[in-house]
Amino acid sequence: MEWYEKNIENLLSELNTNEQTGISKEEAENRLKKYGPNELKEEAKKSLLSKIIAQFNDFLVIILIIASVISFIVGEKTDSVVILAIVAINAFLGLYQEGRAEKSLEALKKMAAPNAKVIRSGSATVVPANTLVPGDIVLLESGDIIPADLRLTETSNLKVEEASLTGESVPVEKDANEIFDHEVSLGDRKNMAYMSTIVTYGRAKGAVIGTGHDTEIGKIATMIQTFEDETTPLQKKLNELGKYLGIACIIVCALVFGIGIFQGRDILDMFMVAISLAVAAIPEGLPAIVTIVLALGMNKMVRRNAIVKKLLAVETLGCTTVICSDKTGTLTQNEMTVVKVYTNGKILDVTGTGYGPEGEFKVGDSPLPLEKSINLNTLLSIGLLCNDAILDETDEGYRILGDPTEGALVTLAGKGKMFKEEMNGKFPRVEEIPFDSGRKMMTTIHENFFPNKLVSFTKGAPDIVINRSSSIYIDGKIVPLTSKLKEEILNINSKFSKKALRVLAFAFRKYDHMPNDLTSESIENDMVLVGLVGMIDPPREEAKDAIKRCEEAGIKAVMITGDYKETAFAIAKELGMAEDEDEAIMGKELDGVSDDDLKDLVKQKRVYARVSPEHKVRIVNALKANGEITAMTGDGVNDALALKRADIGVSMGITGTDVAKNTAEVILTDDNFASIVSAVEEGRIIYSNIKKFVFFLLSCNIGEILIVTLSILLGLEVPLIPIQLLWLNLVTDSFPALALGMEKGEPEIMKIPPRNPDEPILDKGMVRGIIIQSIAIALGALLAYRWGLKTYGVENLIIPRTITFSTLITAELLRAYSSRSEKHTIFELGVFTNKTLTYATLLSFVLLLIVIYLPFFQPIFDTYPLSLMDWQVVLLHAFLPLVVGETYKLFSRKKAL
Repeated sequence: MEWYEKNIENLLSELNTNEQTGISKEEAENRLKKYGPNELKEEAKKSLLSKIIAQFNDFLVIILIIASVISFIVGEKTDSVVILAIVAINAFLGLYQEGRAEKSLEALKKMAAPNAKVIRSGSATVVPANTLVPGDIVLLESGDIIPADLRLTETSNLKVEEASLTGESVPVEKDANEIFDHEVSLGDRKNMAYMSTIVTYGRAKGAVIGTGHDTEIGKIATMIQTFEDETTPLQKKLNELGKYLGIACIIVCALVFGIGIFQGRDILDMFMVAISLAVAAIPEGLPAIVTIVLALGMNKMVRRNAIVKKLLAVETLGCTTVICSDKTGTLTQNEMTVVKVYTNGKILDVTGTGYGPEGEFKVGDSPLPLEKSINLNTLLSIGLLCNDAILDETDEGYRILGDPTEGALVTLAGKGKMFKEEMNGKFPRVEEIPFDSGRKMMTTIHENFFPNKLVSFTKGAPDIVINRSSSIYIDGKIVPLTSKLKEEILNINSKFSKKALRVLAFAFRKYDHMPNDLTSESIENDMVLVGLVGMIDPPREEAKDAIKRCEEAGIKAVMITGDYKETAFAIAKELGMAEDEDEAIMGKELDGVSDDDLKDLVKQKRVYARVSPEHKVRIVNALKANGEITAMTGDGVNDALALKRADIGVSMGITGTDVAKNTAEVILTDDNFASIVSAVEEGRIIYSNIKKFVFFLLSCNIGEILIVTLSILLGLEVPLIPIQLLWLNLVTDSFPALALGMEKGEPEIMKIPPRNPDEPILDKGMVRGIIIQSIAIALGALLAYRWGLKTYGVENLIIPRTITFSTLITAELLRAYSSRSEKHTIFELGVFTNKTLTYATLLSFVLLLIVIYLPFFQPIFDTYPLSLMDWQVVLLHAFLPLVVGETYKLFSRKKAL
C-alpha cells in the first residue's frame, strides 16, 4: 500500500511518530544513521586517466599510433612526431567535451531546501534539511521549499507549485484528509507534498516518508546516473567508416608489402611503402575538421538562440525525426491568460497574452467600449479586489507575485484600465473569508463601491457560485436568476470547459451594515451573479509556425505533459499537433501497456497527458525502439530523465531548472519552441556539409592509395613519401575541407524528410562519385609522374616526385570546387560564391609553393623547384579530376530524368 492510500492514524503508527510531539532528538540521530542524510549522493566520477585512455579507443587512432612507432623504429622520426601530434590534438579535443552530465546531480542538490521547520521532542525547531529522517513532522507555510517527501497530516488552504516535478501549469490544492483506495498519478496525489516543490499559499503539517534518493526527485537523480551516454548517429557512422578504412588499410598494406617482397624489393623500403599507404589511407585531418565544423555550427546556433553543449549534438539535431515537447512554458507561455468573458448575456473575446495589461474586449470583431458596460466593469472590479496577487513591472517585462490564476485576473483588470493600488484605495477591503479547497470560493468585503453600502465580492468554482446565487446582474440591474438563465449560464461554463479553459464565476452582495455573522453560510448565499471568465496558459504563436515547419520537414511533433488531457489536447489542436481526441492519451493508461504494445501505440498518439517521469522515459524508449531519432524539450526536473534518455535533450534557458539545463545537450536561450526548429535546420546543413568534405577527403585519400599501389604493381619507384602524404592530408586537404563545411544550406533543406538514421554516411551515389574521382586523381598524378620519369630519369627521382606531389595537390584543390554539390555544377553554384573556399585553396597552393621553393623545406619534404614547363604539365593533368567530376554530374542528372 502506498503512503497516499493510508489514513493519518495508520501513517503515524507505521512511522512510529506523533503528530504533536514528533520524534525525539535521540531517535532522529538513530534514524539518521540508519537512513543516511537527506541529500543526493553523486556516483563516483571517472578518473582523468580513464577519460584520456578512452580517447585512444578508436580503430584509426590505433593504426596511426602503430604507424608512428614503426616510423620511429625505422628512423623516420619527423613522420613519427607529426603522427603522434595529430593523435594528441584529437585526444585533447575529445577530452575537452567530457563531464557535462555530472552537473545534473549538482543542480538537483541546489534545488533542495537548506533548512526545515520540524517538531522534535515536542518543540518546533529549525534543522538543516539534510538531517531530516522518516517520521519527522515538518511544518510548512507560504514560500517554503518542501525539504523531503511528505504525507500531509494537516492542511489549511495549501497550494503547492509542482510544475518542475509534474508539469502542472498552476499550483495544486492539497488536502491532508483525502485518502485514495487505488493507484493515482504523481500529480493527483493531493495528500502528498514532494521534495523541491514550493508552497505558494496556505499552511500545512506533514510526516516525512522519504529522504534523499528515496524521494521522487531522488529517484530521478538515480535514473539520470544509470543512463549511459549513447553514441550519436554521426559518431556511429564515422566509427563504421573508420573501421572499414582501417581494415582496408591493413589488407592493402599487407598485399602491397607481399607483392614488393615477391618482386625482390628491400624489406625496409617496403616497410616505408606500407607506412606510406597507411598514411594515405587514413584521413588524419577528418576528426579535427569534423570537430571544427561542428564548433562553427555551435556558434551559428547561438545566433539562432540555441546553445549546444555537446559538439556531436549539432549533427544529431539534423536527423531528428520526432520532437517530444513539454507543454507548460515550452509550447505555451507559462502565463495564465483570460481569453473569454461572459457577462450581460454576451461572450466577449479578450485579446493580448501573458501578464502584460495590454488588450481589448471584443464582441465578435467589434471592440466593446468599457464606459458603456457597467456589467464588465463590475466583473473586472470583483476579479481585481477579491484578489491577493500583485502585478509587478520589471525591466524584463511584467510578472505576477502570487497565484497565477489570480494574476490573470489582475492583468484582465489592467486591460480595463483598472489597477490594484488605485482600486484598493477607492474601495478598501474591510473583511475577508479566505479561499479554501472545501468550499472553492474566496470572498472579500469592501466599502464605497455602491453608495452608502458595503459589498461582498465572491469568486470561485462556477457550479458552486451559480448555485449560491439567486439573482443576476443584467444591464446594471439586479434581476431574478431564473432556471432558464441558470441553465444557459451552466451551458456557457460547459462550453468554456470543453475548450480546456479554467473557469471562474463572479458574484456580489450588498449590505447596509457589516454583517454580524461573517461565515460562508451567511455571506456566500443569495448572491448576485455577474459573469464568468475562462483562462488558459496560451500557446506561443511562433510555436504554431514551428510545428508547421516540422510537418513540412517530415518531423513529428509530440506533446508530453503533466497537465490534464482536455487542456493538453486543446493546446495541441490549436497548435496543429493533433486533430482528433483519439490522438491523446492519459499517462495512467500506459501503465497496463507492455513495452512491445507501446511501440505500436506511439505511432498513433500525439498528446500524452498527466504523465510521470517514468512514463516520459518509456515513451522516448518506444520511439527510439521504432528507429526514431528523438529530441525531447522540457524545463522541469520531471523532464530530466527523458532529456537524458532522448537522442537530443533540449532545455529552456529562461524558465528551465538547472537540472534540465545540465542534463540537456541543447539550451534554448529564448525558451522558444521555434528555436529548436532553427537548430534542426542548422543541423541538417552541417550534416550535408560533413558529407561534402568526407566525399572530398576520401576521394583524395583513395586516389593517393591508388597512386602508391599502382606504382608498386607497375614496378615503379613510389612517387610519394610518407611526409608528403601527411602534408597532403593535414594541410592541403584540410583547409578546403574546412571551407566545404561552411557551405550555405540549400533552400529546400527543410522541405525534405529526415534521413534514415541507418543510412550510411557514404550512400551509393557518393561511393560511385568517390570511385570515379579517385581514379581520375590517380590517373592524372601517375601520368604526370610518368612524364617526369621520362624527362628527368630515375636518377633524378626528386623531380618526378615533386611533379607528382604538385599535380596531386593542385588536382585536389580544383576537386574541392566540384565537391560543393553532388548535383549542381560549379557554374550553377557560382565558382567563387564560397569565399572561404577561395581563400582556403589559395592558402593551400601558396603553402605548396613554399615547400617547393624555400630551401629550408626542400630537404624535409624531398622537393625540387619546378620550372615553367613542369608547371604546364602539372596544370594539364591537375584539371582532369575536375572535368571528370563535373561531366559525371551532368550525366547523372540526365540519367535521372
